[in-house]
Amino acid sequence: MNLDEIAMTDILQFAEALAREAGELIVQERVGATLTQEYKNDDELVTNADLKADRLICERIAEEFPTHLILSEESSPDIGNIQELDAAIWIIDPIDGTVNYAHGHNQSAISIAYVEHGNIQAGVVFNPFTDELFSATLGAGAHLNGSPIQVSKVAQLKRALIGTGFPYDKTAIEPMITRVHAVLSDCADIRRLGSAALDICFLAMGRLDGYYESLSIWDFAAAQLIAKEAGASFGHFSPVPEGMDPQFYDQDIIIANPAIYPQLLALLQAVETS
Repeated sequence: MNLDEIAMTDILQFAEALAREAGELIVQERVGATLTQEYKNDDELVTNADLKADRLICERIAEEFPTHLILSEESSPDIGNIQELDAAIWIIDPIDGTVNYAHGHNQSAISIAYVEHGNIQAGVVFNPFTDELFSATLGAGAHLNGSPIQVSKVAQLKRALIGTGFPYDKTAIEPMITRVHAVLSDCADIRRLGSAALDICFLAMGRLDGYYESLSIWDFAAAQLIAKEAGASFGHFSPVPEGMDPQFYDQDIIIANPAIYPQLLALLQAVETS
């Protein structure tokens, strides 16, 4: 094992331990404390647990890696263009699936990704309510609680289970409804589970066969790597802006097993041009 591999192993172990620590915090906050609820931009729910978990994660990273940058949904959502930054970067979502979390559902997770040399190198997604920890490092495969995972072998879109989601802002909902109609007409069924990070990890282990949605980078940075390391194909069903690194582009994302991917991509692109 070379020094880079040792370093990345240490990074992953740190991220896993941190995700578990933050996971314990949000479980205890929901069980033993009174959750406060506020809304960003008048429509996006944020709880005091989001803020406490964000603070915990950012403080731990700053203590361990003081020169690293942190991109976090709650405390530092804008650090500039990631692909142009010559620095190690952590991309954090302290609670992905906040609405689920606040309503007592268990489909919520801590998401932590690590970017170095312009690539997502490590990713961890942890659901503390089910004790499922998904993880991956670039080129080393994906794992669930330490065991290797792979995408499904479903080869026909009509047999595929497809995941998606919807934004807080409903002003542009009509195109999304059109996509849902087209996908539901051609696939076995659709799931809308409320946590993009977990949806993508579910795809990585075969609980879903395909997934599409527009997101924010902290929603999918870690899960994207986990899915790709599990054998998934990743891309976009609309053009990626010129000069934009696709791994960081958050609009019109599509992820699926290699057999389903071209079928789902063609369907979504046909909807966009119809």
